Amino acid sequence: MNPVKELENHGQAVWLDFLARGFVVKGDLKKLIDTDGVKGITSNPSIFEKAIGSSDEYDGAIRDALKKADHPVAELFEQLAIEDIRHAADVLRPVYDRLKGEDGFVSLEVSPYLAMDTESSIAEAERLWKEVKRPNLMVKVPATPEGLPAIEDLIGEGISINITLLFSQQVYLQVAEAYLAGLERYVSDGGDPTHVASVASFFVSRIDTAVDKQLDEKIARANDPTEKQRLAELKGKVAIANAKLAYQDYKRLFSGARWEKLKAKGARPQRLLWASTGTKNKDYSDVLYVEELIGPNTINTVPPATLEAFRDHGKLRDSLEENIEDAKRVLAELEKSGISLDAVTAELVREGVKLFADAADKLYGAVAHKRATVLGTGLDRQAMALGDAIGKAMQRAVEDWRASAKIRRLWQHDKSVWTGTDEDNWLGWLNSAASADIADYEDFARRVKGQNFTDAVVLGMGGSSLGPEVLAQTFAKKPGFPKLHVLDSTDPAQVRKLQGSINLAKTLFIVSSKSGGTTEPNVMKDYFFARVSEAIGADKAGHRFIAVTDPGSSLEKAAIRQGFARVFRGDPTIGGRYSVLSPFGLVPAATAGIDVRSLITHTLSMVRSCGPDVPPNENPGVQLGLAMGLAGVEGRDKVTILSSRKIADFGAWAEQLIAESTGKEGKGLIPIEGEPLGDPTVYGHDRFFIDIRTEGENDHAHDEKLCALEKAGHPVVRIIMKSIDHIGQEFFRFEMATAVAGAIIGINPFNQPDVEDAKVKTRELTAAFEKSGTLPAEQPVMSTAQADLYTDEKNLAALRKAGADGDLGSWLKAHLSRADADDYFALLAYIERDATHIEALQQMRLQVRDNRHVATCAEFGPRFLHSTGQAYKGGPDSGVFLQITTDDAKDLPVPGQKASFGVIKAAQARGDFEVLTERGRRALRVHLKGDLKAGLKSLDVAITDALTHR
Repeated sequence: MNPVKELENHGQAVWLDFLARGFVVKGDLKKLIDTDGVKGITSNPSIFEKAIGSSDEYDGAIRDALKKADHPVAELFEQLAIEDIRHAADVLRPVYDRLKGEDGFVSLEVSPYLAMDTESSIAEAERLWKEVKRPNLMVKVPATPEGLPAIEDLIGEGISINITLLFSQQVYLQVAEAYLAGLERYVSDGGDPTHVASVASFFVSRIDTAVDKQLDEKIARANDPTEKQRLAELKGKVAIANAKLAYQDYKRLFSGARWEKLKAKGARPQRLLWASTGTKNKDYSDVLYVEELIGPNTINTVPPATLEAFRDHGKLRDSLEENIEDAKRVLAELEKSGISLDAVTAELVREGVKLFADAADKLYGAVAHKRATVLGTGLDRQAMALGDAIGKAMQRAVEDWRASAKIRRLWQHDKSVWTGTDEDNWLGWLNSAASADIADYEDFARRVKGQNFTDAVVLGMGGSSLGPEVLAQTFAKKPGFPKLHVLDSTDPAQVRKLQGSINLAKTLFIVSSKSGGTTEPNVMKDYFFARVSEAIGADKAGHRFIAVTDPGSSLEKAAIRQGFARVFRGDPTIGGRYSVLSPFGLVPAATAGIDVRSLITHTLSMVRSCGPDVPPNENPGVQLGLAMGLAGVEGRDKVTILSSRKIADFGAWAEQLIAESTGKEGKGLIPIEGEPLGDPTVYGHDRFFIDIRTEGENDHAHDEKLCALEKAGHPVVRIIMKSIDHIGQEFFRFEMATAVAGAIIGINPFNQPDVEDAKVKTRELTAAFEKSGTLPAEQPVMSTAQADLYTDEKNLAALRKAGADGDLGSWLKAHLSRADADDYFALLAYIERDATHIEALQQMRLQVRDNRHVATCAEFGPRFLHSTGQAYKGGPDSGVFLQITTDDAKDLPVPGQKASFGVIKAAQARGDFEVLTERGRRALRVHLKGDLKAGLKSLDVAITDALTHR
């Protein structure tokens, strides 16, 4: 006799709490159906995690799925799960047919992440029901307060439901009521209830595990031997007593007039299913929760080990209705002991939701890892060497982010991931790549190509210009398409140089501004609109301009008024620095003939890798962000970005993203971009290195220095791109990383509270110029034939105390002496940004770095105001600033304004400097006189002298 098979003669069905692909495909399930009378299968995230994560059984299926198309991790898992469920359902279909729909079911659970979300649970259950397309499917929904209304709704739609995580008799009454009410609704709507089935999965052994623990604690505290004995006799009894009384409720609920009315229509009772029947306490029989719960119209779902054990030595009897009064006594004794079964079962539901969510995390992590393995170099690689301190902090943070579901919450626009202010209003960038209208960009690209433009110029600042600049610098000119340029300066020489490099009559201008009110793109637009009008006529000039701006902006209105060829509208929920994968980056890309479809396709691979269903240990963007944020908290807040030759401009984009996002409230990360790699001896203990390159770009000397830094204890992140075509992956990785780092630091990474102050100062100064024709007078603290120096009273006192006197060298020496360990030194030059001037600033910064062992920045204004300016003013007070200004050799007028480009630039420099000093920053301004080249040389000499005569 087979005891398992014989259970059916006692009215009890056996389901197997196990599922794996090979188990079904190789015929093992069919064998159990034939030999043991198994009539159903249950699955859950834990079961799938063991099947997928602990073997290579699914690797081929994952590989085949990804050959067709890439998928998000949850979607990839779901494909695997649905295929398994279908196969198992098909094997059980003869059972289902033979028993006329009373049994033969396979259960598939809605995501445990939705346990507290009614509407999402309903939507997912409906979708799974349609996807599996098997009448013998049961969708599992937990008996949480949010799950109960979902159960009623789904039954009301005619969907068969397995209610899981049921522990309490009181909640069981609500579950049964949800089933009955759902059936009544379904029948009243004309549905045939013979096709609807449901089971209430009553968890058993977990109750004893929880109660026994509390009993043991009370036994240990009790002094009376009789009381100890009374408490000990309750161990291992409570779960079975609870289940027996629930069965009595079942018999009452599914009888009487209400039920008979439904039964007459063909409705089936909702059977009780005993779940969690594997024995967890080794002191108890390994078949305890089978032998003691045998009764008609019930199901016992058992793990394989329990099935085998019961087959081997199980004893059969109709035990479920034995000793009902004793069951009542057991629960009364438990209450008398001061243990609340209601409290225990409520906690078990919470624990059960968490355990299933934990299992889902582990499951998705396994799928994510296998997906990344299959994609190989299709996904840019990232390796981190963080050292012991940051490494240990990283382990804690990874677990915290996993356990608190912060990645899912981030994707759900939960502002409590950050500061709880308005972060939820600025997360459109998460979906900007997925929502890109690729066909429209491709159509636009064809139109641009058809007009034979020689050049295209982006007129913008910050987020509107730095992303397009990366594209312009990274991708070669495409045949038949215009050469892409970016202008992000009010420097007259730079504007004039750009104008001289293009054919105005055959150039397309892209005016890019989210708000539409930014000074620089507006004056650049006005200037070039006038020049194009002169070249081809005012009536045709608008045809050479397009606008990229947010809906309803002043730029949109001006574009319509001036007859622009087109207006591309941005997403108001995307901040400028996060906008490169939106129209602000994709319009310039399409204009230049860059394959937008390929760019987005590659980008989406990284988006999926950073998705809500990828736990932090497998999520590259979250990993990088946690490392950056934790390093910053540990004092390694100088994020030093090392970009290889093919992607040399990427660092300038990342610099803005990191600085403007994190540098505020006296906190933040200071990005160090463009600083060549040095020997370990020139660095302090405040660095965090990110090395990014394309595959095949090998630089032995650079790699040796990087290895030396790692050996010296500096954290180093290495990112290897498959090719420049993967640049979108890095845009998204760094966007995600920066958002995560902001959460670690404890700031809102989507605002820029200190940028506006400099704009206000600039507007005040330009307004004064419009009235008087001159900027307000200012008094230098020191003046020579070569330069004038400016600062505020507080800085002046500190500089004089440090030895500043009559010559430039003494002032620079005093100023540089204020740069202490873990500080940074920033050159802020309001001059033309060209190769010569970049080299001059590089030479100065490296002298300071190598002599003072501090991080250095070399910035050009006003460009940096929309980039690192936020961090310099609002971030940590660790900067020593040297602003460089000069009189322009030749100015350039702005149409319709008194203020010229040179005046606007001067006002921006002065406004910037005023805010720096108002914030108490260590700042000195040197205004070079006469020839700029000679002035920069003399400044370089003075810095050299100041550093070598310490």
